[in-house]
Amino acid sequence: MVARVLPVIDRDNAAYWTWGREGRLAIHRCAACAYFVHPPVPFCPRCESRDVGPQAVSGRGRIVTFTVNHKAWVPDLAAPYVLALVAIAEQDDVRIPCNIVGCAPEAVDFDMEVEVVFEPAEDLWIPLFRPVRA
Repeated sequence: MVARVLPVIDRDNAAYWTWGREGRLAIHRCAACAYFVHPPVPFCPRCESRDVGPQAVSGRGRIVTFTVNHKAWVPDLAAPYVLALVAIAEQDDVRIPCNIVGCAPEAVDFDMEVEVVFEPAEDLWIPLFRPVRA
């Protein structure tokens, strides 16, 4: 397990950080217009409805952009590592900042298809992404 600074959990983001225990990626969705909202907030930025809540998504997406970091910024952090923005399959404008795991950093590429995996950290489950396994 990597040393991580853990997020502060609140009513809006709890599902995102905890549903990984069951292998589910939770993204807020508006009940009025079906728009996915991330990061999770208590309203829809598209239609301004307050009827939003977490919904499980497929956990699949594609790498929009990434960088390979060669410096360990905190103790026990193995370098190099990949920081990326992943667009979820359900809605391309939902971008999740994450680490890419399960492959060498030099194998990561733009538009690579990825799937979510979860890393436990205390009572949270950190969403990470790996290349889709054929």
